[in-house]
Amino acid sequence: MLESDQRDETVVIRPWWLVTLFALRFTLGATSLVGGLTWILLNLHSASAVLDVAVGTVLSVGGLILLMPHRVRLPRKTTAVVMTGFALAGTAAGLLVARSQTCCMFAYITDRGWPFHWAQRGAVADDPETAFRVAQSASWTFDLLSLAANLLLFSYVGLIVVVAAVQIRRASR
Repeated sequence: MLESDQRDETVVIRPWWLVTLFALRFTLGATSLVGGLTWILLNLHSASAVLDVAVGTVLSVGGLILLMPHRVRLPRKTTAVVMTGFALAGTAAGLLVARSQTCCMFAYITDRGWPFHWAQRGAVADDPETAFRVAQSASWTFDLLSLAANLLLFSYVGLIVVVAAVQIRRASR
């Protein structure tokens, strides 16, 4: 082979943190896609089937978007800001949804958060009035896993909104 037939190929080595970030995005995308589809299949016959299908769809679509960055090019800063804003605003707005119940020989429990309840307080007493009164003065407890699920879900809603806006903008050109 002649020297003129050889091409000068430069190998680009990406930094370790960028490779790690790509691996994390792929893992989160694959887990979200499979988890969302599984969520839909397992909860199709539940009492809140519409909510569960919506949650599963958001997780699946968000995971699919994360798996295909070569197909959907997004502005990084705008996407990060919108996803963060949606995650915080959606989770905070979910606190407006409260559910209280008296149960099981006078246990009074109040849950907050939507679609996953992540803040709760309650009490157990000998009669319902005392349980209610003690529960109102009890401190709130937080379920960090449900909080993380709410943040992820609403950040995916923001991601889907950005993708829709970018696709509409590209189609209008």
